[in-house]
Amino acid sequence: MLDADTLESGASAPITLLLVDDHPVVRKGTRELLETEPDLRVVGEASSGEEAILRARALNPHVILMDVSMPGMNGIDATRAIKAEQPGVGVLVLTSYDDDAYVFALLEAGAAGYLLKNASEDDLLGAVRAVAAGESALHPSVARKVLERFSAHTTPTPPEDDLSPRELEVLRVAATGRTNKEIARDLEISPRTVQVHLANIFSKLGVGSRTEAVLHGIRRGWIDPQSV
Repeated sequence: MLDADTLESGASAPITLLLVDDHPVVRKGTRELLETEPDLRVVGEASSGEEAILRARALNPHVILMDVSMPGMNGIDATRAIKAEQPGVGVLVLTSYDDDAYVFALLEAGAAGYLLKNASEDDLLGAVRAVAAGESALHPSVARKVLERFSAHTTPTPPEDDLSPRELEVLRVAATGRTNKEIARDLEISPRTVQVHLANIFSKLGVGSRTEAVLHGIRRGWIDPQSV
């Protein structure tokens, strides 16, 4: 995830990306699309889960575009391993698979977004930027499945031991899909304060994105799934 100070200042440092896919043609096409954007920079590629872990460790990118099915270690295990080492990195799954088992396993592993390869170029670029900012990026069909699955497996716990009342308020508003500026407007605080609260939320919950934080909140009964 991009540093809050960088986001707040509007600095022009590019979003760095690592592409993980075992098909060279797919990586080439994705790279060519991303590098047409001045705020995006591909810093590396990997063709397997094992290589993705090593490249992520060496390059520390803001966002990893992760395929699911690859020779050797798959994208699920690679995502889990990378998030264990680098909880702040945003993993955006880019795959042809719309299978429930893959979706839930990858989100449980810490993926911040799940996009199908038939998504439009604008959707992909928007998802990359959203994940870099710590926001959610789920394909609509995936989002519906996620809400149905996680809302059915809640374990109510009091939020006081984890989040302050204000942090819980910010998380609940963030769960509706509002941007930082919209959250700031709704709660009558500054965007910088929203960023600080979100950073604290991520740190307390041990997550690196809104997707993870919102799913955490749904599972514990802090967030009404109907509001998401």
